[in-house]
Amino acid sequence: MAYISVTALSHPGLRREHNEDSLVVGPWTLCGTVTENPQTMAFPLGRPLVVAVADGIGGQPAGEVASSLVVRRLALFGPALDGEEAVRDALGMCNHAVYAAADRAPELSTMGTTVAGVVVLEQELLVFNVGDSRVIEVGPAGDGSDGPAGARAATDDTLHQLSVDDSPALPQGRRTTSIITQALGGAPAFSAITPHVSTSPLTPGTRMLVCSDGLTDPVLDDEIDDILRAHDGGRAVFELWKAAMAAGGPDNVTIALVSVTG
Repeated sequence: MAYISVTALSHPGLRREHNEDSLVVGPWTLCGTVTENPQTMAFPLGRPLVVAVADGIGGQPAGEVASSLVVRRLALFGPALDGEEAVRDALGMCNHAVYAAADRAPELSTMGTTVAGVVVLEQELLVFNVGDSRVIEVGPAGDGSDGPAGARAATDDTLHQLSVDDSPALPQGRRTTSIITQALGGAPAFSAITPHVSTSPLTPGTRMLVCSDGLTDPVLDDEIDDILRAHDGGRAVFELWKAAMAAGGPDNVTIALVSVTG
């Protein structure tokens, strides 16, 4: 029987006082909490399964409120997310909900969040994002892990980013920025969004990494690649978290590794 396993972890990092990231896995949500031990859930392949990370915008109020609001709505919408248009509509409703909540409470004004995730269908994979959280296609564990990392061919990469970063062009020599060009909420007055949504075939052995920039900003792609070549499941997620902490843990980090088997 084909099934989907999702292993996830969320942590505030080493420099933030609290966690503004939130996570949805099917009907389950994890909002603003700490899980130093990866948690694994399994689901039968068939009905739409949504897995997404929302990263509350730092430097603005109530990022954790915005991110939790979004993932809880995605959990409710999840079974109906059967195509690109349904995903776009759901993200649009989430955007309206963030602004509506901010309008009702002055202390929530300008709160906002990014979101990135996948919807696993029986034969297809829907990928979506608004902002700079990422969805990355990952090769199978053990692919090239027997030799030294530097020995693999330059074109033999395990990682293929499927999300689209909503960030301005970076100056030469710089690889990260805290600036984003769109988010759910995040402005004093309502602003519509243009979600990035795409569809690809689903094949057994597919692995997808869904994460906030608390992982991808401090940890280089090559190190993420090496970890995911060598490990799978809980060990992979734990090693990715360790790498983010070893790099200074500058931000909240949330990681979900999605695997399809069968």
